[in-house]
Amino acid sequence: MAGPGGRMMAGGGPDQRSMAFKASGRRLLKALAPERGALWLMLVACLLSVAGAVVGPLILGTATDLVFAGVVGRRMADGTTKAQALDGLRAGGDHGMADMLAGVDFTPGRGIDFTAVGHVLLWALAIYVATGLLTLVSTRMSVRVINRTVYRMREDVQAKLARLPLSYFDKAKRGEVLSRATNDIDNISQTLQQSMGQLINSLLTIIGVLGMMFWISPLLALVALVTVPVSVVVATKVGTRSQPHFVQQWKSTGTLNAHVEEMYTGHALVKVFGRQEKSAAGFREQNEALYETGFKAQFNSGVMQPVMFFISNINYVLVAVVGGLRVASGTLSIGDVQAFIQYSRQFSMPLTQVASMANLVQSGVASAERIFELLDAEEQTPDAPLSGRSGIGAAPAGGWRKASEVKGKVALERVSFRYEPEKPLIEDLSLTVEPGQTVAIVGPTGAGKTTLVNLLMRFYETTGGRITLDGVDITKMSRDDLRSAIGMVLQDTWLFGGTIADNIAYGAAGEVTREQIEEAARAAHADRFIRTLPDGYDTVLDDEGSGVSAGEKQLITIARAFLSDPVILVLDEATSSVDTRTEVLIQKAMARLAHGRTSFVIAHRLSTIHDADVILVMENGSLVEQGTHDELLTAGGAYARLYAAQFTQTATGVH
Repeated sequence: MAGPGGRMMAGGGPDQRSMAFKASGRRLLKALAPERGALWLMLVACLLSVAGAVVGPLILGTATDLVFAGVVGRRMADGTTKAQALDGLRAGGDHGMADMLAGVDFTPGRGIDFTAVGHVLLWALAIYVATGLLTLVSTRMSVRVINRTVYRMREDVQAKLARLPLSYFDKAKRGEVLSRATNDIDNISQTLQQSMGQLINSLLTIIGVLGMMFWISPLLALVALVTVPVSVVVATKVGTRSQPHFVQQWKSTGTLNAHVEEMYTGHALVKVFGRQEKSAAGFREQNEALYETGFKAQFNSGVMQPVMFFISNINYVLVAVVGGLRVASGTLSIGDVQAFIQYSRQFSMPLTQVASMANLVQSGVASAERIFELLDAEEQTPDAPLSGRSGIGAAPAGGWRKASEVKGKVALERVSFRYEPEKPLIEDLSLTVEPGQTVAIVGPTGAGKTTLVNLLMRFYETTGGRITLDGVDITKMSRDDLRSAIGMVLQDTWLFGGTIADNIAYGAAGEVTREQIEEAARAAHADRFIRTLPDGYDTVLDDEGSGVSAGEKQLITIARAFLSDPVILVLDEATSSVDTRTEVLIQKAMARLAHGRTSFVIAHRLSTIHDADVILVMENGSLVEQGTHDELLTAGGAYARLYAAQFTQTATGVH
């Protein structure tokens, strides 16, 4: 996007580098560090809940063994021992049954011990209830950690946007910046909410279940682990293949948002110039690109879950077959195999869950990359330390100098500036503006008029020379202190959602009364039209300023500048959107406002600057003429040519 004067910004724009997945993931995890206390509590609760969930199947296996032992014991002759009963089975040729029952702790002639079974089941119930409560605690802590982390991330983004130089926003598309500040952060929040707690629970479950499986039967545990390398290979391959698509998906989302935002903002112009079809075609192109990247990302990562289910089922079959053989040989009890099969499912399920969360995690990390790119963007030059400041905001022996104490003398000393290193815009410009003077700056488009004001406001830094305010280098002042002495009315009006009174009061440093607001509106000749509105000063405007004309919006912004009571006033094409009658009223109001203040007026309409104390004529970044209106007309130079061309067009009806 072009900068002022149609030029591209050099540096300061959004960084196009893509960070590594691992680096972005680690940085996202580090963002959780301030919540380490809640994190530890969550981890402890999660660990205990997983321990309960892992012990549960073993306890239920014990209950199964008690029931099975009772069933077997009831069928055996009373008064014999277990060894005698097994010898009898072998003597009858039933060696397989004897081997299986050798691992069962039964007493011949005794049935099911329901008291013992009841105690075991009560223990299982208590453990599962405790597990549920601990899971609740873990979930609550997880939600707290995530929401606080996302809250801080939003604050960091907001603070970063305030520290970025104007060149960043000149180059970045507004919809793209908004997409990062909203969609990407929301996606990170969703990713953490849906994956962090589950991921920790799954990893702890895998460790706990694996330990129990080895404790019950090392052989069966090794059988269960046969499919793990296959699962790891599948997850790695799919993750590597999917991640670039997720990064591109969120970039495409930002591009589409930028297109929609631009077309919606300029929908009137789109219709006026009949560009609806081209706009729709651009939307379809961006939408198609988003569809393609989204489909590839979701399809590639979505393959993981069915593959992992297939591997899990293979694992289940292997465990069931080998476990059955171990029971038949009497090496394991039925309860142990039952518990092991449950553990096998518990082991496979978190592996599948971790794999199925891969697409969600990859999408979240892709959004994190975009947020970190924004947070790592080059910031504007920091303000000078307080101890090194001069003038406004400094702390000399006499105390702080307030903006109200500034006289308003502005001097440019051999100032140079360029947006791009190889393309100079302003070269070796020097001028002095005395306090109270009204200075008009004119010249063709791209001459450097607005850039000059941007340098004064420190929206950009000079590349050579310096600018002083009351003899103090403005780079030695803080930007807030400097700008507190300057009021500015931009060519493009800006209103926020709220009442007209609120919009005017926005220009005041502190609380203001309704009388002060109305006085500022009268000074800007806005009072009359405001009172014709149904709710007067309490009329609510949206952020587009619907309900008032372009000229009326300009009057509101000028009233806002009046209320700020600046030492220096900057009007950048401030009357370009008003009719002739309103223009005359504004000129009178400007003359009253400019009394005793240094004023800079940037205008193409030369009729607005007849009364200026000094008119500066700029061409190609250089000051070619200066003087009063009459002096410059008499000189017959660049200003006279501009004036003649403009009023010749007006006289012939050419605009």
